[in-house]
Amino acid sequence: MLKYLSRKLLSGICLLFIVSAVTFVLIFGSTENVARNILGESATTEDIAAYNHQLGIDRPLLVQYGSWLQGALSGDLGDSWTRNQRVAPSLQSRLPVTLSIVGVAVLLTGVFSVVLGVTAAVRRGLADQIIQVISVVGFAIPNFWLGLLLVLLFAVHLQWLPPTGYVSFSASPKQWAAALVLPVAALVFSGIASSSQQVRGAVIDALNQDYVRTLRARGVRRSSILYRHALRNALPAALTVLSVQFVALLGGAAVIERIFAIPGLGSLTVDAALQGDVPVLMGVVVTLVIVVVIVNIMIDVLNAMLNPKVRLQ
Repeated sequence: MLKYLSRKLLSGICLLFIVSAVTFVLIFGSTENVARNILGESATTEDIAAYNHQLGIDRPLLVQYGSWLQGALSGDLGDSWTRNQRVAPSLQSRLPVTLSIVGVAVLLTGVFSVVLGVTAAVRRGLADQIIQVISVVGFAIPNFWLGLLLVLLFAVHLQWLPPTGYVSFSASPKQWAAALVLPVAALVFSGIASSSQQVRGAVIDALNQDYVRTLRARGVRRSSILYRHALRNALPAALTVLSVQFVALLGGAAVIERIFAIPGLGSLTVDAALQGDVPVLMGVVVTLVIVVVIVNIMIDVLNAMLNPKVRLQ
């Protein structure tokens, strides 16, 4: 186990270096107009040159990356170009907000996907067809459009839930839950569409295995076959899909947070991209890669615990 975790951590660190280097080249390679965008159209050529020197983007690209990497290894992600604040503290304050939204969305996606997928696999009639239709609709509806509809219905017309904003769990658990209902619902609906189909397929494959027919011939109860054997063998595939969904939900959170005015990483990323705030974008990329690597390691360990055939080698 320790050897496996060490190897996964090493591969994660290598991935982090590769992604940071590629992102740095792509972002910093197109910073010719950054000073002009920040200073405005009235800035002179001398003002732009002085500001580029102040930001350090007039140096060779390799020198810039080396300077950024040296600071990043010590936990210093630099200063924001537009917010007049350090990048690392800003990310630390916003990361829990995004993780709370995505975490709740992933948990609900997993629960509903298993329930709907198992139901569709076992009841191959009307229930299966209804779930198939729900999945197709989930694929077709963009989560940002669904989020706007939810705001209009539940916040504007019915006034059951707050339309925007975020309250931390420590400040008020009730208001925290109320603030998460609409954005999480917008994310979960599209996530269930693909995950439930994967669970359905995995459960059907498990029920068609020889050992299931043997258990039926021995008179083992249907519920025991489904939940103790077939579902357990199907869950690793579902967990793998859920890990992919986690990455997709992180991307979807950028737009959802913008719609619901939630101060998370997503809204910070959109603002930084619009303003050309490169240090913030680099900090967000590094943070998200670290989160994704940790989640993938956790999924691999859970797969090994659920499926004895999987060995952490």
